Amino acid sequence: MNVLLTSVGRRAYMVKYFKEAIGNDGFVHVCNSDDKTVAFHYADKSVISPLIYDEEYIPFLLDYCKENKIDMLLSLFDIDLGMLSKNIDKFEEIGTRVVVSSKEVIDICNDKWKTYQFLKENGFNVPKTYLTLEDTINALDRGEISYPVIVKPRFGCGSIAMSIAEDEMALLYYFRRNTRTINKSYLKYESSSVEDKIIYQECLKGQEYGADIINDLEGNYQNTIVKKKIAMRAGETDIAELVDEPEIFKECKRLGELIGHIGNMDVDVFLVDGAPYVLEMNARFGGGYPFSHIGGCDLPRALVLWHKGQKIDKKILEASVGKRAYKELSITVV
Repeated sequence: MNVLLTSVGRRAYMVKYFKEAIGNDGFVHVCNSDDKTVAFHYADKSVISPLIYDEEYIPFLLDYCKENKIDMLLSLFDIDLGMLSKNIDKFEEIGTRVVVSSKEVIDICNDKWKTYQFLKENGFNVPKTYLTLEDTINALDRGEISYPVIVKPRFGCGSIAMSIAEDEMALLYYFRRNTRTINKSYLKYESSSVEDKIIYQECLKGQEYGADIINDLEGNYQNTIVKKKIAMRAGETDIAELVDEPEIFKECKRLGELIGHIGNMDVDVFLVDGAPYVLEMNARFGGGYPFSHIGGCDLPRALVLWHKGQKIDKKILEASVGKRAYKELSITVV
């Protein structure tokens, strides 16, 4: 059983998890657009790939999968998901299963405006969200929302070009600054015009949570792991505690059953006066997955077993409530 993790970036822990899941029954391969990642030194085999938007990217992956007999391919990066979802059939033809949701699901998750519309139309609580600066200022004038206002990319992940505007002067400044930041980053490939680069969102007052909503390879709901975020750094969770929050679990279960994603979906949720508000959905392993894994959930192993056509013990998708974990910085000599 050979697995390829694309756009592996900093997520060396995912390499370790899949190596443990596969054992002596195969190899874990990784690729990235450059080799400046420690994940290359944990994988059984690594390779530098073209950039995602390069016309040679998909042909490169197809050749690599064919040559190395890759059974299963997963991406750890949002932008990669859209490209892979459009080419699933090409990989199936050479015997490689791409663990990625449908193009329709990826479009909803990667586009924060579509995320907002989808959630609102399906009865989920969501923060008030606006697509243009003019609409946002008008909403502020009407008293629909108040400062502070979240200014963030319509497409993107992590904390790139995300700011909190405390007043109108800051709102106008962040509109210009964040637009420039997007234009200088990979996010520029996702935005076609000035108007669609940024969205504006009401700043919720409540406790933030993360959730791993787990579906099988056919999109059937399996379980949800809920984590209370204790500390954040650069858009990722640094400290988290596994918790039992029935209202969040109920809404995440409904979301997983409704959208029918494949594998993991990393979701950000705020609990406001006892009501869960869904902010974002990422149809992949997120930076908060290690907390679920430490708690006992082993989704990489489940994916491997499902791919082999084997049934799993549902206990491997559960996590122990009450565990608190910390991410630490460590130095690796290569």
